[in-house]
Amino acid sequence: MLQELKGLYKISRPVTTLTGALAVLLGGYVAATGAWISIGLAVLATVLVSASANTWNDYLDIEIDRINQPQRPLPSGQVKPRNALIFSLILAGLSLLIGLFINLPALLIIILSNLLLFIYSWKLKSTVLLGNLIIAFISGMSAVFGGVAAGNPRPTIVLFVIIFVSILGREVLKTMADYEGDLKESVRTISTVWGRRTARFVFYILVIATLITMLLPYILSIYKPIYGYIVLLGVVPVIIYIAFHVSRQRNGQQLERLSQIMKYDFFLWFVAVILGASAI
Repeated sequence: MLQELKGLYKISRPVTTLTGALAVLLGGYVAATGAWISIGLAVLATVLVSASANTWNDYLDIEIDRINQPQRPLPSGQVKPRNALIFSLILAGLSLLIGLFINLPALLIIILSNLLLFIYSWKLKSTVLLGNLIIAFISGMSAVFGGVAAGNPRPTIVLFVIIFVSILGREVLKTMADYEGDLKESVRTISTVWGRRTARFVFYILVIATLITMLLPYILSIYKPIYGYIVLLGVVPVIIYIAFHVSRQRNGQQLERLSQIMKYDFFLWFVAVILGASAI
């Protein structure tokens, strides 16, 4: 029982949920309304939505993960599939309940996010870019969600654009990392359908777009100069390092490691926004 609970916790991927929660917190912060109770509820709802989606995704991907990620709780037998499904539904239900205590627009965003993530894992994941666009859209909407909960979504639009582009790039990188398993299971991704060379090309374009969009708040003086310094000296070098090391010689595990590095690099960008927006 205890082992299965640990497995369910692992399936929820707390680090991934933390990324979305921080994006919501960031959106609420730049909204600058001081509605921290509503923002806190939005953060909690986001954690539940993300954890539910991660569990549902692993539930559907058991066979693929036997190849790509055999150590995960479901393919390893640590968690029973039925329990994972129930866990996912409970988390989604709790997120909707919390949305009732924020405001109507926030509740609608929660409903939309749950539906999109459910459909993504069920049907859209095995598509060329469409599924990746859905994930990038929902990730960007996390910041907008924070602004909606706070009652002032307008300042979060720039955050949406940056998060959307950067997450889309990471999603393409992940298709390269999962190429072998996806190909064997006939999963349609940009890497398996268009080829890894094309996927790399698209990834490089998105990396350039990420660098440009991340620097725009500094160039346009939306945030204080400290934002630009952190992005230029901390975030950009890591992204360039990742882009440089993405090559056809890299195996799935190496590309997955680069994908994880890219995810952690976003945390430094969060710090840049917090410090850069502090004067607003």
